[in-house]
Order: sequence, then C-alpha cells, then structure tokens
Amino acid sequence: QVQLVESGGGLVQPGGSLRLSCAASGRVFEIAAIGWFRQAPGKERDLVALIRNGGLIDYADSVKGRFTISRDYVENTVDLQMSSLKPEDTAVYYCYAYAMRAGAIWGQGTQVTVSS
Repeated sequence: QVQLVESGGGLVQPGGSLRLSCAASGRVFEIAAIGWFRQAPGKERDLVALIRNGGLIDYADSVKGRFTISRDYVENTVDLQMSSLKPEDTAVYYCYAYAMRAGAIWGQGTQVTVSS
C-alpha cells in the first residue's frame, strides 16, 4: 500500500506564497501519477496539478502560471509551490496518488486559507 502525508498549509495574505509538501511511503514504485487536488467548502474536489510517470504535468486553468508542481523521485515527495495566492485558492488541499494495484490514494488534507 502507499501512504501520503501532507504538510505546509496555513494562513497567507492575498498575493503571498506557500509551499505544500507530500511525502509518499510504502509501495511507491507502484505510483503512476501523483499530485494535488483541493476542495473548497460546498464545492467538489478538483484537480490542481498532477505529474504522471514520464513527466507529463497537468494544471488546472485557474492555477496556471501561479502554481508549480515538482516531484523528487529520491525522497519520494511531491511539492506544490503556490504564488500570487488569491482568496479563491482557499481550500483543503489533498495529496493524491494513483497506484497500479491500489488505485486512488488520498492524504489527510491540509488547510490553505488566503485572507487579509
């Protein structure tokens, strides 16, 4: 099984930056894709950014040019650098991985609040 643990959430002012990190453990060699989703109150959980094996990266249109996802294959981490944050980026951010045997795996979530 694969386990995911997020860190780095918090409160930040509009226009500020924040970096989220997700540490994967267990059968990490089964991971085919890994990245971040977010869920705002009363809304569905949506893709933020995803890295697939081979290096293909997908971003939500709303974060393109502001967020950058990166993966460290040695440390088994995936980070999300968020810049120019807006109040509408406020949400619980979940680390996500798709593993070949286990399917979709989620972290416990970390709160990001953008407010003055």
